[in-house]
Amino acid sequence: MARIKLTAGRIRDFTTDKSQAFLWDSEAPGLAVRATPSGKSAFIFQGKLNRKDIRCTIGDVGTWGIDLAREEARRLGTLVDQGIDPREQKRERIAASEAKREALRQHDVTVSEAWNAYIEARMPRWSARHLQNHLTLAQTGGEKRKSGRHPGEPETTLPGPVHSLLNRRLGDIDGNAMKAWLSNEIERGPSQAEQAFRVFRTFIGWCAEHDDYKGVVNADACAAKALREMVPKVKPKDDVLQKEQLSSWFAAVRRIRNPVIAAYLQALLVTGARREELAGLTWDGIDFQWKTITIHDKVEGDRTIPLTPLVGELLASLPRRKDAEGKPLPWVFSSPTAANGRLQEPRKQHINALEAAGLPHLSLHGLRRSFGTLAEWTEAPVGVVAQIMGHKPSAIAEKHYRRRPLDLLRMWHTRIEASILEQAGIEQPEEGQQGLRLVKGNAATSR
Repeated sequence: MARIKLTAGRIRDFTTDKSQAFLWDSEAPGLAVRATPSGKSAFIFQGKLNRKDIRCTIGDVGTWGIDLAREEARRLGTLVDQGIDPREQKRERIAASEAKREALRQHDVTVSEAWNAYIEARMPRWSARHLQNHLTLAQTGGEKRKSGRHPGEPETTLPGPVHSLLNRRLGDIDGNAMKAWLSNEIERGPSQAEQAFRVFRTFIGWCAEHDDYKGVVNADACAAKALREMVPKVKPKDDVLQKEQLSSWFAAVRRIRNPVIAAYLQALLVTGARREELAGLTWDGIDFQWKTITIHDKVEGDRTIPLTPLVGELLASLPRRKDAEGKPLPWVFSSPTAANGRLQEPRKQHINALEAAGLPHLSLHGLRRSFGTLAEWTEAPVGVVAQIMGHKPSAIAEKHYRRRPLDLLRMWHTRIEASILEQAGIEQPEEGQQGLRLVKGNAATSR
């Protein structure tokens, strides 16, 4: 290799039309300028390590002066003489620098950043209801509440229990931080505090297994026994309609001026469906000829249940609305004021009906609970009721040996509905009958 003393002029004038060409320096062994057709030139070092040629880039000629490049070439030559591969040393130096930057980044990771990543990762596996629950727990608050407020509730939403943790660094969330947070949330509301703790504990567990956060999160932040003992023991809800309350409840619900909400509430009680399952019912899911309803089940995907006489009459009387473009809305329980055209929040009307009837508070899920309880008066098999309600089988026989046909479900479901209506003083409609006939002295209520 011909060597010349590198100068600024020689480097500037050195060009090539080949893939690369080298101009070797006579002053510093192994130093050269590498030129390419693109016009970019760089200082490189070449030496022999373990009888093999090695080459590494020093830097751009516009950044490195000639004297600095020679000094670096001599340093690299010294390393090679010592049996050290400068390329490996450079890789280790870069890796250490990146690790340091990552450590600093992780140190500054906020709960909010990890929480958003957690929701995005888990969202495909969650139901819409479960996702909304997480969003509500972390909401900022201050937004005007939708209709359906409980009596005494403020007009604007409150910050969710998880919101106070979002701006903190993830690495600062330890057992002591969780104790202070939980104590404050218990004062706000034991039930929501218990729910928020369970959700946040699952979130911490996810962080502990995620590559981006396991190096910074305190995996045992929610694991201390003293902390677990602080979590309120929330009793399961037991709100349910008693037999003697059915007459007052039906009379009050039928006085609701909105026929869609009135029908929805009655169907919720008589089908035992979950509130969102029934609210999402579409006209395609109803077969009036074969008297079936296909519901989107949050557990199993879809389930088909009988269309009982009362529910059939209620649904047949509902309006089939269109959207602003004149296209038919798919929803059975439609709403002209909702953005998606579907019934959103019937709680307010239900609360008003309960108050008018002098009945105690009853949640919409309490109507589902009431169906399961009232069904026992008919001595219906537990497995039949569970299949109608969409509960998972609870025994080996139910899981593997019971596949009840729809006709069998219809026999029992019609009997359950008849029992509920009898206690309410309402005669069960016959097939094709229009209107409901009230007995035991009750007058028909127009809707």
